[in-house]
Amino acid sequence: MTDVFGNYVIQKFFEFGSLEHKLALANCIHGHVLPLALQMYGCRVIQKALECIPQDQQVEIVKELDGHLLKCVKDQNGNHVVQKCIECVPPAQLQFIVDGFKGQVVGLSSHPYGCRVMQRILEHCNDEQTGPILEELHQHSEMLVKDQYGNYVIQHILEHGRLDNKNQIINELRGRILTLSQHKFASNVIEKCVSHSSQQNRAWLIDEVCQEPDALFIMMKDQYANYVVQKMLDVADPQQKKLLIHKIRPHVITLRKFTYGKHIITKLEKFFLRSSGNSPGPSLNTGVASDISQSQISTSTWVHNSGNE
Repeated sequence: MTDVFGNYVIQKFFEFGSLEHKLALANCIHGHVLPLALQMYGCRVIQKALECIPQDQQVEIVKELDGHLLKCVKDQNGNHVVQKCIECVPPAQLQFIVDGFKGQVVGLSSHPYGCRVMQRILEHCNDEQTGPILEELHQHSEMLVKDQYGNYVIQHILEHGRLDNKNQIINELRGRILTLSQHKFASNVIEKCVSHSSQQNRAWLIDEVCQEPDALFIMMKDQYANYVVQKMLDVADPQQKKLLIHKIRPHVITLRKFTYGKHIITKLEKFFLRSSGNSPGPSLNTGVASDISQSQISTSTWVHNSGNE
């Protein structure tokens, strides 16, 4: 099981062997789960076993990690075993894992391996188990969105979490969209806020950057925040898109002087080409196209005026 080549043979026995073979090998694992889980090749055998053996045998394996949970989660091999336990074993048998995370949620979420385990917990455990974990996450959301690893846990909630948890995170970040959008890691979270929020929350986020003086201009020329503006243009409804275009228009010529500002211009040029029918793809809503026309920002005008710096 711990041999560079032999571990593959054992994995194949678990995958294709008879029930008798699988049970015999599972008995060989009992009493050795922890050292195997922490070993480069043994951890692969444990993961394959969890996929292939009956549920009662799975539970026996998982029990051996009780008392050693944090050591496994923070280990480059052991974390994969804990993830597989969460994926394969019924949530009712994983309560000791959830209990072991109490008071440790922030530290684990900001750990290179722990953040992966936290995401699996949020995916596979029931609401009663994830409730206390989410409560700890919400208490430190602003810190986690800026963390190199914690931001992935917050993104996961925004993508796959319940609506009330999504809304809570967005409410916790409102008022700081400009600052967070300029942050290397937090900007990814703000993009997810924009793309996975309700229509009302998205309108609030767009209004925030449009109403704060110079916020949108600062974001458009920033190396991270410009992607947030692009995401807003991608997912905004017609009225929100009209507002964004109206606020961007006065800065067109200036944006061409900035590397990241050019990204916004390219995005808008594609919109205008679609609107005029000169490019394949869905056209802009007629209301937005009308606004562009009324503002005299047709494709030819946009490109001509932007070139006369």
